[in-house]
Amino acid sequence: MARNKHPEQTRNFILETAFRLFIEKGYERTSIQDIIDQLGGLSKGAIYHHFKSKEDILTAVCERMTDESNQLLLDIRDRPGLTGQEKLKLIFRASLDRPVQDQLFTLAPNFSKNPSLLYAVLRETVDDAAPHYILPIIRQGLADGSIATECPEELAELVMLVANIWMNPIMFYSTREQSRRKFILFRQMMQGFGLDIVDDAMLERLLELTALFEKRQ
Repeated sequence: MARNKHPEQTRNFILETAFRLFIEKGYERTSIQDIIDQLGGLSKGAIYHHFKSKEDILTAVCERMTDESNQLLLDIRDRPGLTGQEKLKLIFRASLDRPVQDQLFTLAPNFSKNPSLLYAVLRETVDDAAPHYILPIIRQGLADGSIATECPEELAELVMLVANIWMNPIMFYSTREQSRRKFILFRQMMQGFGLDIVDDAMLERLLELTALFEKRQ
C-alpha cells in the first residue's frame, strides 16, 4: 500500500499511520522520521508532496476526526421537535460523549504551545462552527421563545469560543480543578442568559477528558 500510485490512497495511508503513532507515542514524541519508518518504503519526499510539516499532518488527522462531529452538529441543528435551547443542550452532551473525544484528548498537542494550530482552530470556530451550526439554533430559539438575546451572532461566537477554546484544556492547559471551575463559571454565565444547557453529567465527562490530557503533560 505504501507504493500505491493513487495519491488519495497514499495520503490516507500516511494519515492512518501518523494517527496510530500519535496515539501510541504522543504527538510531540512522534517525528516525521518515525512516520516514514512505518510506511513500508515510502520516501520522505512522498510525505512532503502531500503535507508541508508534521503540524500539517496533525491538522489533516484532526479534520478527519471532526468530520463526524460536524455531521453530528448538522443533524442536531436540523432535527425537528426540539426547541433552540434543547438543541444547544443536546449539542453539548453529544459532543462530549463522542468516543472520538478520548482519541482527540490522547493525541492532541498542547495547542497553547502551537500558536499556528491554535489560530486555525480559532478561525474555524468563528468562521464556520458558530455561524453555520450555533447561530441557526439561536435564531430558532428566538423564534420559539426558548432563547432571549439582542445579539444572536455574538452569542453564537461567545458560546463556541468559551466552550471550545477557553474551557478546553487542549487549547489552554487546565488541571481537573481548573476545568471544574471554568465549567462552573460557564454554567453560571449561560444561566445568566437564561440558558440551562449544561449539567453535572457534562462536568464529569469534561473532567474525564481533562484527566486523559493531564497524563501526557
